[in-house]
Amino acid sequence: MKKFERIVVKVGTSSITDDKGNPSAEKILSLAKECVKLIRAGKEVILVSSGAIASGREIITRLSKRKDLPAKQALSAVGQVRLMQYYAQIFSIFKQPIAQILLTAEDLQDRKRFLNISQTFETLLEEKIIPIVNENDTVAVEEIKIGDNDTLSAKVSCAVDADVLVILSDVEGLYSEDPNKSDKAELIKEVFEITKEIEVLAGPGKGTGGMCTKILAAKIVTEAGIPMILAKADTENILERLILKEEKIGTVFYPSERHLNRKKHWMLFVAKPEGRIFIDDGAKEALLKKGKSLLPVGILKVEGEFYKGDTVSICDKFGKEIGRGITNYDSLDLEKIIGRNSDEVKAILGENSYEEVIHRNNLAVLDEILK
Repeated sequence: MKKFERIVVKVGTSSITDDKGNPSAEKILSLAKECVKLIRAGKEVILVSSGAIASGREIITRLSKRKDLPAKQALSAVGQVRLMQYYAQIFSIFKQPIAQILLTAEDLQDRKRFLNISQTFETLLEEKIIPIVNENDTVAVEEIKIGDNDTLSAKVSCAVDADVLVILSDVEGLYSEDPNKSDKAELIKEVFEITKEIEVLAGPGKGTGGMCTKILAAKIVTEAGIPMILAKADTENILERLILKEEKIGTVFYPSERHLNRKKHWMLFVAKPEGRIFIDDGAKEALLKKGKSLLPVGILKVEGEFYKGDTVSICDKFGKEIGRGITNYDSLDLEKIIGRNSDEVKAILGENSYEEVIHRNNLAVLDEILK
């Protein structure tokens, strides 16, 4: 554990609120102490924190029972300020500076914004400031929602190239069965691969204690070569014991031995495809078995409107996605050169046209994570 220098810590709403659902100064103080211990031990800490809506309910009680999106966004707008007041006041006790970062899916899906966000994190960490991250619920409609903070913490871990993601929850870890329903449930202390069997344990929807989103988070980070630890938030001195004392607590999800590089991981797990390119069998074999780039000659059809630099989904002739890549062409230009060879492409689009529609370096195939 001592090799873990950059730690992303995610806490859920229940881990920082009291029995009534209001922010708990006691719990936040305990969490702050733990984070400061890591900072003073020379570690870098990023905190992904839920709790904005719960904090809003403490102030706007009239909206507390409403379930519609405007009410939730209003609660979040008020509550995020209140939540950061809690964090600012408590971290100031230890003279520890903090920063607020609010994200939507669009911030992470756009490559330039993703890289800019990564650099912002780097600068804050260099200055020994703890970034406190949450989804920007106030503006996040369904189309740009990340959805949950387990997934957010996983994507942030990848953006900052973290050494480990620690998810602190109201459960001890991953169990063989639902511990609320079976006395035979056993804690699974180590997971070396996210198999179908592991996904089944998470159950449908929220699964066992919200386990479904935690397994997805584990899948995202382990494919990027980052381990994840799932442990109970109210375990005494949990972060100190996990990171500084190297104790094995909860469930450890080990990184994939054959993990993807950061750009390919971003394309498969973070970027949103803006369109689809359908390819023939020859192009499919060239991509999957020979490690080639995608050329116009192997394209059957194009679907959707996209522009140069966008991420697109690559599908076989039956519509099954086989990978994703960053395109060198707008969809309109690509329509003109479907099935054409290189000489024909130059004649149609000019000498400055690209030989490859998607270069191998900007291509990630699903086969790379399925082996």
